[in-house]
Amino acid sequence: MKHIARKRFGQHFLTDGGIVDAIVDAIAPKPGQRMVEIGPGLAALTQPLVERLGHLTVIELDRDLAVRLRAHGQLTVIEADALKVDFALVQSTWIATNSIANDAAMPAASEKLRVVGNLPYNISTPILFHLLDAVNVVEDQHFMLQKEVIDRMVAKPATSAFGRLSVMLQWRYAMKNVLLVPPESFDPPPRVNSAVVRMVPLEHPPALDVTLLSELVQVAFSQRRKILRNTLGRWLDDQGFSGSFDVQRRAEEVPVDEYVALVQHPSLAKQA
Repeated sequence: MKHIARKRFGQHFLTDGGIVDAIVDAIAPKPGQRMVEIGPGLAALTQPLVERLGHLTVIELDRDLAVRLRAHGQLTVIEADALKVDFALVQSTWIATNSIANDAAMPAASEKLRVVGNLPYNISTPILFHLLDAVNVVEDQHFMLQKEVIDRMVAKPATSAFGRLSVMLQWRYAMKNVLLVPPESFDPPPRVNSAVVRMVPLEHPPALDVTLLSELVQVAFSQRRKILRNTLGRWLDDQGFSGSFDVQRRAEEVPVDEYVALVQHPSLAKQA
């Protein structure tokens, strides 16, 4: 029986074989790697991925789709909302129950997870922030998202797309837009263009309080058309900031490393 896409789950199923091949090539899965796919849907990506990997863990919220996926002998199916999945637990469970890396027929695999998926448009940003909490167990991430979202993720300072999402991801990941995916590649077709982003956690990320960074950046971009003196400047004064920072700029004009330096300043860090 044909599965009908469910609007409440934000389902748009990838059907373009050429795009599927291009995405899998960009991901470049290797035998034995520990990979997790979020939202496998009708398995357009799942099958070519598992053929290269040997085994794949998938996270699927739709009960009917989960039943279909369990019939596949090379899949571990987690029937759950990805926002409630503990990815660190997924990693540790996989290490405990799979000895692929020790199989002489397989190359040694990293113990970290590779995470992939066609993320539902309605919860894509929350999933990105949820995975930020598990970044220490992740080797890389490849996601299909709205192109507009990816444009904001990879945006450079002093551009209209640069904002809170840019800062909150760029301090921790190196990111690249690797592929454009048009609406006609899906069934049903979405009303927007999609794209695929590669996210690689920085090997030596700055040490900082993520909660404090989130609060600071939210204040900075709360009125992005105004200069920071009226927003972040007042917040810094309230926090007892004793350093120097140019508040005669708009939030989008401040590079990520300057936001990081602010959070790391002793007069703010001691508040955390």
